[in-house]
Amino acid sequence: MVLGNSMLIPVLPKMKQALEISQFQVSLVITLFSLSAGLVIPFSGYLSDRLKRKPIIIVSLLIYALGGLMAGFAAAFSHKAAYLLIMIGRVIQGVGAAGTAPLAMALVGDVYGKRERSKVLGMLEASNGMGKVASPLLGSLVGLIAWWAVFFLFPILCLPIALGLWLVVKEPNQKREAKPFAQYKAALKKIFQEKGALLLASFLAGGTVLFTLFGLLFYLSDYLEVKYGMEGVLKGLIIAIPVLAMASTSYLVGIFTADKQDLYKILIVGGLGLLALSAAFLSFFYQNIYLLVGLLIPAGIGTGMVLTSLNTLITSSCGTEERGMITSLYGSVRFFGVAGGPPLFGIMMERTLFWTFMLPALWVVGVGAVNLIYLQKKLILSRKSD
Repeated sequence: MVLGNSMLIPVLPKMKQALEISQFQVSLVITLFSLSAGLVIPFSGYLSDRLKRKPIIIVSLLIYALGGLMAGFAAAFSHKAAYLLIMIGRVIQGVGAAGTAPLAMALVGDVYGKRERSKVLGMLEASNGMGKVASPLLGSLVGLIAWWAVFFLFPILCLPIALGLWLVVKEPNQKREAKPFAQYKAALKKIFQEKGALLLASFLAGGTVLFTLFGLLFYLSDYLEVKYGMEGVLKGLIIAIPVLAMASTSYLVGIFTADKQDLYKILIVGGLGLLALSAAFLSFFYQNIYLLVGLLIPAGIGTGMVLTSLNTLITSSCGTEERGMITSLYGSVRFFGVAGGPPLFGIMMERTLFWTFMLPALWVVGVGAVNLIYLQKKLILSRKSD
């Protein structure tokens, strides 16, 4: 899912030139994918609750691959109608992407009990982060062949992953009765009545850390290109440093908190505090490249602390029959957080750089205060739910 946008960013200038389209038109390559994925994610979660996770993920991967093939062949062989067909392919890819990462999180919640769940979700979050590290580098390298070659990388990756999922992953053999929609809706309503404030605080924290971190990375990318003329792989390597810090922290938090659920609240509030401090200090040191990269490292660490803890809390907040929808709603919030950071930071960057960093810092502090108040151990259900 992470590769869907980040891998294409390095080839967008070449695409714009080859198809003779405007900056707005080329931006829709990212926007249409993001919108279709964000809108379809809850529907995928609903289907996975009524059926099973694994078949929905496999079908989603095949749809993802199909969209990539359509966009790739359109770009390579249909110059006149290429742009329209590429856009249709990107919408199809977004629909497919909606049933991947969020449902993988729900599947982990089904397969693993509390003791192992935190570790595996940490690995899942780390793989998400590593995808963010690798995707711009991968896009730059494949783009050396041709700008449209990147589209063909999606089926090359999706098809063996779908096969591996089918052959290797064993979904719990639990009977899921196809409840009437009214009954399913009532069960979700009950969850939000009992834990609505806690879940909303968690969703807010997850969306906020990704919005802030990727807004900061957008500034770093722009700064490196404007100030130092950096492009391609070298710029990708520097941007990868804070993302690698996030991925490493996610993995370590998952390992060391497996039997220490009381630490989640501390890690979430502490991670938000670390991110807020980093953004606040950047308000004064945004023009120093060494301090800029140095302060983004604790921002990545704080984000990793928050995300893995939230993943475990949210997947443990409900039973198997509603887990797909809950994790999918959380996935939508995360997705829109990542998508919203760069454009909103871009708008602020044109007005005042000081408040570009200070306003998000203050917002993160507010979100930390909300989580400090509402996030209690009650978010974890009893063993009965597992």
